[in-house]
Amino acid sequence: MNRLLRMQRGIFYGWKVLAAASWLRALGGGFHSIAFAIMFLPVSRDLNLSRTAASLIFSLSRAEGAMEGPFAGHFIDRYGARIITAIGCAIVGAGYLLLSRAYDFASFTLIYILVISVGFGTAFMHSAGALANHWFFRRRALSLAIVSASMSLGGAIFAPLFAYVVTQYGWRAGAVMSGAVFLVAGLPVTRVIYSTPEDKGLTPLGAPEAPEKTLSAAPNVAGHDIRADFTVRQAMRTGGFWLLVAGSFLRMVGYSSVHVHFIPILVWKGVAEQSAAYYVGVMAAFSIPTHIVLGVAGDRWNRPRVASLCMALGAAGLVFLLLGDDLTKFLFIPMIAAVEALFSVIWATVGDFYGRWHFASIRGYVTLFATTGSMLGPIFAGMVYDRTGGYSLAIQVFAVSFALSALCFWLLRRPGRGV
Repeated sequence: MNRLLRMQRGIFYGWKVLAAASWLRALGGGFHSIAFAIMFLPVSRDLNLSRTAASLIFSLSRAEGAMEGPFAGHFIDRYGARIITAIGCAIVGAGYLLLSRAYDFASFTLIYILVISVGFGTAFMHSAGALANHWFFRRRALSLAIVSASMSLGGAIFAPLFAYVVTQYGWRAGAVMSGAVFLVAGLPVTRVIYSTPEDKGLTPLGAPEAPEKTLSAAPNVAGHDIRADFTVRQAMRTGGFWLLVAGSFLRMVGYSSVHVHFIPILVWKGVAEQSAAYYVGVMAAFSIPTHIVLGVAGDRWNRPRVASLCMALGAAGLVFLLLGDDLTKFLFIPMIAAVEALFSVIWATVGDFYGRWHFASIRGYVTLFATTGSMLGPIFAGMVYDRTGGYSLAIQVFAVSFALSALCFWLLRRPGRGV
């Protein structure tokens, strides 16, 4: 027993914080991120919604997520990730319980966007990254990768359970289950979290003895020349920034559409709705090792070329989905998983090109532009289905958008300093 206690005392507390954040992200992956795709058809039928109207709910939630980023970051910096995570988790849990009582399009949309999406964005997206950055000086990339992969892991583990409840008992029962999970299995875990190592009387893992106090001192610690960094204005003057924006926009046009319409597309291709719901978990399972493989590949080879190859695979996957037979059409699942797992490669490219000290701001602007694609794509797919009774035209357009995204990433070159 004494030996076990000594071992526990020897574990850096940041790993416990990371485990708590990863657990919350796993719950979010299984009971929120993938949950909308599973509820898409049941909600459409119950509320008598067209595919366009149902897609609009997701698109508006993405728009809200893009706009809340600066405000969420401000509150996290001011009040700490611990309290923001706890409040956000409680809001999401309560929001899903309210959602189960929504009986029209307006109430469903307002609850999903202004309650659930706000709470989820602050507690499960922005806070997790802030915690990893605060607690880890060394192994920071590893900690971020673990947090990122945990959402896919949660989707693989919990999405089949959520799908079973929805198919057997209805989407309202699924919403109640989600709310209970966030309140019972999520909220108590936030007590483990400390916003910074200093709150626990510690220092970040691997931090130098003299912590960086000023921006001017930090480059000497990290071996990094601050003069090599770009400001937002300087980055926007480079062609590489706009190729990143274009590639990310075209990627999200197709990926978000396939994500939202995943089950309806498979049903349209002849898959039973219940079986299609379980394939959501299959794709999440594929994305877990794909995150790791792409991270290793991005460290060993040219990152923009890795991104370009993945987008080309995604385009091929959509061709298999559209033209393949009963077996080959499912080849699109691992290929789309590669598109989904590209986040780390793309953000590492931003860091390579523009440096560290304005990374978050530059990343925020790339995200803002790219989010427009994730808003427009699902609505377009819904409109195509409503007018044609199928997804053929939409899939063709998304395959072309993936191919153009691959071209944008292929043409990326590190910018010079003459800006």
